[in-house]
Amino acid sequence: MTTPATQWDRSICARQLRWTLRLALASIVGFGPVVCAAAAAPHEAGLGAILTTADGGEIFGFDIDQNGRDGVLASSQDVNANGEMLVSVETFDQDTGTITKSFAKSLGTKTSYGVDGIFTGDVGLVTHFTTEKKSKFGAARRTYELMSPVTANKFTGQWTPPIKDLSVLQAAENQSTSTSVLFAIELKSSDKPVLIVSNVAANSFSNVIHLDPNLFGGADGPQLGLYSAANEAVIALSPDAGAVGEPGAAPINVLINLSTGASTQFTGYNNGFYGAGYVNGLAVDPNTGIGATTTELNAQVEFYNLASETGVNAVQLPCTGPEDESFSGSVVAVDQVNKLFLVAAPDACDDGSKGAIEVYDETGKFIETVAGFTGFPVGGPPFVINPSKRMGWALATAAGGQSFGELQQFFY
Repeated sequence: MTTPATQWDRSICARQLRWTLRLALASIVGFGPVVCAAAAAPHEAGLGAILTTADGGEIFGFDIDQNGRDGVLASSQDVNANGEMLVSVETFDQDTGTITKSFAKSLGTKTSYGVDGIFTGDVGLVTHFTTEKKSKFGAARRTYELMSPVTANKFTGQWTPPIKDLSVLQAAENQSTSTSVLFAIELKSSDKPVLIVSNVAANSFSNVIHLDPNLFGGADGPQLGLYSAANEAVIALSPDAGAVGEPGAAPINVLINLSTGASTQFTGYNNGFYGAGYVNGLAVDPNTGIGATTTELNAQVEFYNLASETGVNAVQLPCTGPEDESFSGSVVAVDQVNKLFLVAAPDACDDGSKGAIEVYDETGKFIETVAGFTGFPVGGPPFVINPSKRMGWALATAAGGQSFGELQQFFY
């Protein structure tokens, strides 16, 4: 479902995780055998509870507190031919999968919400979209609501961006320090990309970094991470994925100093007959500076040492080869406690009919598969994890679920 208030934003997100099917060769040249097995994990992994929204709507963003048991989601659904929507913001118990509270309820055509994330101190950030009759191209006015803390089960204040008409597209995962980084665009300035460095809870800002639109403003958008120990934002992107049947330029990893805005960049892995293609996902261990990406054309996961600006490893997802584009991974999450990276991908070992989360350590060693998901919606919200519990939630359900209106709990 696409609501008037979120149509523009959903199209951006969908392009960021685009999988473009291309020609495939019948043989694999210059690569080793496909890997389909690994040592057994030292614990049991699998699926848990399924959570359904209280009002039956689809989910537009969600997150969980990594230091507690609460979570938050935004829900919306079309209810009639007049374009009216039933919307709400809902909190839930991440351990039991039950809705705790439903609030900010609205029925009409002007209001909807999207969860941007939970930040340190259990502070939630929620975009409030308001469609105005005179707005151009169906655009919505955006205000940013705070839940401080999320367990308050209500809005407690507002986050006021330092730039007017700002649309937040991504927030770097960080619930450990007060410094957060958000990737956004200026809607009334030709969608110019910016990084906002903010203490979200305090509604304060330490820097606004204007980015080169020629590099960071492409249709298949950059992926954002945070290297806290070095006070750097990390952006992974592909400047040119090439034409159909032709390899494109190698991805690049850009490191941006959050205080000065100065940046450096280095070239990433570009393996496979067609090259790596677009960067589908990125996560960064904020302490060790190890980053992991997924790329759209080669079903690989790439690991980098950001401190030395060098590659660590590039590995195939289980049961794939470097031309298995349709089995490529998407979202990546980091478990900084257990030093693991989790990757959402089609389960190629189960013929790709279901989704899986593949788990790796920071050297690129395969650890385990969490299998049984129906699939991971392209362009949908990422899955989120609680490292201390080795548990997470994903917008992808077990067989028979509705997917967009439900969350699936999993353990790894």
